Amino acid sequence: MDAPESDIGAFLRARRAAIRPEQVGLPAFGRRRVPGLRREELAQLAGVSPDYYIRLEQGRSRNVSDAVLASVARVLGLDDVEREHLFNLARPRATGCARQQVRPGVRQLLDMMDSVPAFVLGRRMDVLAWNALGDAVNGFSSWPADRRNVARQAFLDPAARTFYPRWAEVAAETVAFLQLDAGRHPGDPRLAAMVGELSIASPEFARMWAAQRVKEKTFGAKVLRHPLVGEMELAYETLALPGETDQMLVTYSAPAGSPAHECLRLLASWNAPARVSAHGSSDPAAGRAGGLPGVSER
Repeated sequence: MDAPESDIGAFLRARRAAIRPEQVGLPAFGRRRVPGLRREELAQLAGVSPDYYIRLEQGRSRNVSDAVLASVARVLGLDDVEREHLFNLARPRATGCARQQVRPGVRQLLDMMDSVPAFVLGRRMDVLAWNALGDAVNGFSSWPADRRNVARQAFLDPAARTFYPRWAEVAAETVAFLQLDAGRHPGDPRLAAMVGELSIASPEFARMWAAQRVKEKTFGAKVLRHPLVGEMELAYETLALPGETDQMLVTYSAPAGSPAHECLRLLASWNAPARVSAHGSSDPAAGRAGGLPGVSER
């Protein structure tokens, strides 16, 4: 039985396959057994020996220099995020699986953002906490407590394809960010188990994972089809939380006066009676009684 392919090998092979020889000045004629660049061609263009590059692709060059990695990234045309991913794969670091905690100050911040849907994403795209309007938009409280995860929801929940009218786009971005997380935390057994589960359950996930695309989750637009207020296009911003390298605050917004803004106002007004407790802040128990919880945490 062949040995399993290394993480860096899967990434480099996928990136080689995506480059046509003529893109890097090589002749395109001749019969090729595999698409894209051959390993020997990439090695030549990067200025390293074929044997050295093969060891790198096999994950056997842990002491590879910055210059070699930068040269390989240049030949492959990697962007900044992909380049970071390559360096992470070439020099895997020890990773832990400790339970993620959301700081009280972050929970308080979520609580105060009563007109903006907001939530905190952690490792493996786990949903760690959210505010009332974030739950009103996404329905986090209805997800099983041990499976509150964006990737699982996108690929395993049949309702996701209705909730995301542009499901293919959302799915591709989800997998690309999950790939980035895998590169930053190699050897994570929980992530490996989830990737295995999703690959078996979803052929689309397996295909996207094999493509080895990586993408940072920063900002953009997302179209949601809400069961109560209908379709709305929302802008999202993803902010890294200081002191929490693996936690991100995600917010949704819409221009004032837009149809989506009116949808958010409606959801906020319907949720208001359940959101405010006697102490003037979100009360999860009060939220559950009203059908829409306040700030919650796994």
